[in-house]
Amino acid sequence: MLATQRQHLILQELDAEGTVRVAALADLLRVSEMTVRRDIDALDADGLLLRVHGGATRAGAFSAVEPGFGAKSAREADAKRAIAAEALMLLRPGMTLLVSGGTTTHELARLLPRDLGLTVATNSLMAANALAASGDGGIRTVVLGGQRTPSEALVGPVTVHALDNLHADLCFMGVHGFDPKAGITSPNLLESEVNAAMIAASDQLAVLADATKYGTVGLAGIAPLSAVGTLITDGRISTGPAGPAAEELLRQSVGELRLARIAPGFPTG
Repeated sequence: MLATQRQHLILQELDAEGTVRVAALADLLRVSEMTVRRDIDALDADGLLLRVHGGATRAGAFSAVEPGFGAKSAREADAKRAIAAEALMLLRPGMTLLVSGGTTTHELARLLPRDLGLTVATNSLMAANALAASGDGGIRTVVLGGQRTPSEALVGPVTVHALDNLHADLCFMGVHGFDPKAGITSPNLLESEVNAAMIAASDQLAVLADATKYGTVGLAGIAPLSAVGTLITDGRISTGPAGPAAEELLRQSVGELRLARIAPGFPTG
């Protein structure tokens, strides 16, 4: 079995169990414990899990851990593309948008149509790069300043001050996690302040988050679910550990719940 195959199976086991032990993985994969440790070290370096004594735990298991953009973008890619495509249904010609940092919002930036006369203000370096990539000038882009985070977002007082002087029709926000009690959260205190300022500067809030983020709680709260006008996630929300009750609870908590259909190999534009 190739290293990439082993590592994929390790991540699958981790998603199912929450934590994994080196000895158990060695038995499952029929390799030595040294080989498993090397695989765990490689996945830890990519930010896909956290190496702990005797095994590993999920990268998001600790509320203040913030994986890098590259590590996050490698996970749930099909779901993120489907969610971003569903988010396009909220657009109207001439809108002014705020787009937060995050890998799902980056996918949205890549898909935004250039013929609607949109204006986009963003604190995401990756989203700004995606908007500039077409080079056709179809979208007026404003990049907010600030201090760079591991997720390639700009945060801090400079960013918040810039948002104090802006007004947007709609804010598209990526989040670390969403939870019925904790609401939408971030592992980064400064990013949570910026996201709260984005909400205040917008008429509507649309949160883009795949189903694996349900029940994840970061260090800093951004807003309660009641502040979310539209939550776009995927259909796995009702087949996860919480079952159909999770979908019903979310429908009661947010203004509108949209479930994107995941299609493997979804076109990337």
